[in-house]
Amino acid sequence: MIENHKEEQKERKKEEENIKRKTFSNSNVAILDIETTGRTPSSGTIVEIGICLLNLHDGSISKLFDQVLHENNLYTQFEAANLSSSWIFQNSNLTLAEVKNSPLLESYQEELQRIFSTYPITAYNKAFDLGFLKARGFSFPREGPCPMIVSTPILKISKRYGRYGRNDYKWPTVEEAWEFFYPEHAYWEAHRAYDDAMHEAKIVYALYERGKWRL
Repeated sequence: MIENHKEEQKERKKEEENIKRKTFSNSNVAILDIETTGRTPSSGTIVEIGICLLNLHDGSISKLFDQVLHENNLYTQFEAANLSSSWIFQNSNLTLAEVKNSPLLESYQEELQRIFSTYPITAYNKAFDLGFLKARGFSFPREGPCPMIVSTPILKISKRYGRYGRNDYKWPTVEEAWEFFYPEHAYWEAHRAYDDAMHEAKIVYALYERGKWRL
């Protein structure tokens, strides 16, 4: 009887540990942001990736990845003379020199895919960020809802003209969403991958607390 009781206790403890492990895993989501030299995977290249880990239980944020990098086709996509005029170099403190002297994206392939396979992941304008990376061969087994899409009917920012004559709501920018959820904290988007990812994570947490964002 005593031995059976001890075995039951062991099994119960093991089950509790499994539940804790599962709960911990489900309480974390990776928030991704990338910076690029163009708007589409075929017309631009990735020059910076930032990923933070958001704990949905308490809103804490930790760093998973923060790196300036470049792709092999950095110069085949654009004339070298025009590359420095790319939007990202005109609207952030990221420089072409930093990118030129950075490691190749492929050198982080395994590390990044391990992150993507370990955690649920999302991004503000998820179709853009994940779309670029999917075009480079990365996969995302567990995608969370896009916070930009989830925020749209909450902020209710009207377009001037809706599709088919309807007055649809526009997709809010990161700054518009931030101002709505954190009006007491001024924020100007830096357009640097990790800084953007951290602020986007806080938007996800605000949505989560309101019961609007779920894995």
